[in-house]
Amino acid sequence: MFSHRSSISSALHSFRLDGRMLCYNSFVPKLYNWCLSLGFTPGKIMPSRAFCSDESQGFPIILITKHFGAFPFNHGRVGGIVSVDRHGPHADHGKDLLILQASHVGYDPESGEFGVYRRLYAEHEHLSCSCGKIGRILDWYRTEHEYACENIRLLRHDGQLAVLVDYQLFASPRPQGLFLIFENLVQGAVGEELPPPLSTRSTGHIFAASSHLIARLGVDTWPQNGSVAIGKHLAAEDFYFRHKGGYLDPLQDQLENNLLAPMPWILTSRHPLLTAACANTMVEFDRTFRSLVQSSAMHDRNLLFLAGLNIDISPNPGEHFPLTKFVPWAAYLQHADGRREILEQDELVERLGSAEATNPNQIDLERAIATMANKRAAEVRL
Repeated sequence: MFSHRSSISSALHSFRLDGRMLCYNSFVPKLYNWCLSLGFTPGKIMPSRAFCSDESQGFPIILITKHFGAFPFNHGRVGGIVSVDRHGPHADHGKDLLILQASHVGYDPESGEFGVYRRLYAEHEHLSCSCGKIGRILDWYRTEHEYACENIRLLRHDGQLAVLVDYQLFASPRPQGLFLIFENLVQGAVGEELPPPLSTRSTGHIFAASSHLIARLGVDTWPQNGSVAIGKHLAAEDFYFRHKGGYLDPLQDQLENNLLAPMPWILTSRHPLLTAACANTMVEFDRTFRSLVQSSAMHDRNLLFLAGLNIDISPNPGEHFPLTKFVPWAAYLQHADGRREILEQDELVERLGSAEATNPNQIDLERAIATMANKRAAEVRL
């Protein structure tokens, strides 16, 4: 998905949010009715969700249960990673199949901040990171990025515009960390080959600034005296990351691998956790689609795989659930007769938007629970 650096920025910008958000209260019945219009059989659709473990994802699960009449199978791991080894068990549990994948991001309407969610059941109802798993992954990269922003300095050396680069930011022999694309910063650099420095300091080398950097920042960005940190002027195109990974849980590696290539664009974006969640959804759709096509358990089945983003708007005091909005990204539709199609974002939004928003087949959860409570006792014999 993000194998070519030159396409990462445009790929991330292709995931649009404006005018494409659907409240779950209307999204789920529309999704159900769309499934019926595709030829799925009422009462025989086995939904599955690939959501994060966060409690904020509970309300969407309740609505899926209500409208599809079945508690959804669990295809997901923390962070919104799809367990592609669960296709077989899922297929065994229903005639027609739905898989809904969503990474999630919190949103505080008071501050307009993405990446936080109010924990109403905590003692002081504080705001905390959401998605916390993605946030913890970002922490290591953010620390590396902040170090580079502070320790690449702009200065003038004998009247020449120059950059002072900290020794720690040179490639060899580091196995992991932030690595600079020196051609964007240093005049005469070719790949990792650097020209002789103009001067050497105790903690770094001074090089002539590249014409590319000067044109991008403007001459006035360089101070007349002393030095200033490059700071926010270190663009996503100027660096990349390596990380060894090697976690005991391979799906922890999967989440981090999904974010590794676009990480410079994530960290330099206006809302890093939002951008990270979108990037993860994009990779998971591509990865899961390919696994579904190859899964023998899914052959000759009606199947809809839909991926998107859950935006969890923090509940107010007195509210039990978030106002969750779903932003569709893409869908893979497979008919039992072998026909297949992929729906891109705009077409997918249009299809969902045109579906009916009322579902006469939805179950009354209170009545269903009461029925089970009043049901005759069933003896369990050993």
